[in-house]
Amino acid sequence: MKQFVWIYLLIFSLFFNSCITNKDVVYLQDKGTTVDASAQVQSLGTPYRVQVNDILSVNIKSTDTELKKLVEIFQPTEQSNGLISTEGLYFNGFTVDLHGNIEFPILDKINVLGFTTDEIEEKVKQSLLDNYLKDVSKIFVTVKLAGLRYTVTGEVGSTGVITIFQDRVNIIEALANAGDIKETGDRKDVIVIRQYPDGQKIHHINLTDRAALKSPYYYIKPNDMILVKPLKRKALGAGQTASQTITTVASVFSILLSTYLLIQRN
Repeated sequence: MKQFVWIYLLIFSLFFNSCITNKDVVYLQDKGTTVDASAQVQSLGTPYRVQVNDILSVNIKSTDTELKKLVEIFQPTEQSNGLISTEGLYFNGFTVDLHGNIEFPILDKINVLGFTTDEIEEKVKQSLLDNYLKDVSKIFVTVKLAGLRYTVTGEVGSTGVITIFQDRVNIIEALANAGDIKETGDRKDVIVIRQYPDGQKIHHINLTDRAALKSPYYYIKPNDMILVKPLKRKALGAGQTASQTITTVASVFSILLSTYLLIQRN
């Protein structure tokens, strides 16, 4: 009987350490970390600055009938029912080139690298004023990112590249659009690879802790890559639930017992 003590210990250890608990899957738990609301508000107020390979949607309108024909020259994007498709934005939007410029019809190139969409609107207005118009008070320029595009891979419901037509999306919403993290995914160490002017950087965020709300990576940015690692217990082949774990433990015990009996017979 003593020979089985180590087997029992192994089995019970596997059972108690292999089940996935609520602490592993519940988002934004209260772990005693103080969340600074003012810091979060400041983070929300930080505008995004355009980077290389971003695609911009530029819309110019006028209330003056005499200017409408002129304005139509600056509208390269085809629309259907007032909406622009993702494909239409890709082929007809304004892609920021490696030098940080967009090539605008007739106005030629405008440098937008590092500018906010509001600042780019003013640059377009100024270019129109300098080249064609004496007064831009009747011209309305709207500049937006052509969707918030990001990539999700790893232990999620559906991996791939996703585009959301919103100005601001948090990482939980982004993951929900990818089918959410699987039970076998590690919510405590989600990796965010973010694009910067000097290259890409890797960041980590714990989505089970409410402190994630004040993380600079809680709100995603265009071209972010979100990687969800598998839990270690998945790599070990343990079950996700108690019933699955019991099945695994029973199988392990059966193999060990059979091996022991064969050794004893010999």
